Amino acid sequence: MPSAIRVRNEILDAICSHAQHDTTRECCGLLAGSGGIITRAFPAANAAKNPATAYEIAPQELFRLMHEIRAARLELLGIYHSHPKGENEPSPTDIARAFYPDAAYFIISPRAVSMSGGAAQPVRAFSIRDGRATELKMEVL
Repeated sequence: MPSAIRVRNEILDAICSHAQHDTTRECCGLLAGSGGIITRAFPAANAAKNPATAYEIAPQELFRLMHEIRAARLELLGIYHSHPKGENEPSPTDIARAFYPDAAYFIISPRAVSMSGGAAQPVRAFSIRDGRATELKMEVL
């Protein structure tokens, strides 16, 4: 995976909005595009047993979303979820369940401002392979 991921600004806006819709639960979904540029978000329902601290896309919904992505002639480029109460970096569970090593993992923090008063980095992207997470540079288009 390259050290950077390219994503349209409106997609970042859409996934941030999804994360802010219900800040008591982790939101989740898939990100797709072509030519290495993420151009569409596919929101999903969080089917985890404890959605406040984990996310899971139910197999039937994952199958349906992957079919939609293929039908639109796009490719899966990323997976996103939020950390409503924690930092937006991969948790041990996120790393253990990173089943798509070629996808970028986007983690959203719905918190808008950091303790120092500056703007927090609301969205970060990571490559997760072989049990290790590496932050990716985001090129916003």
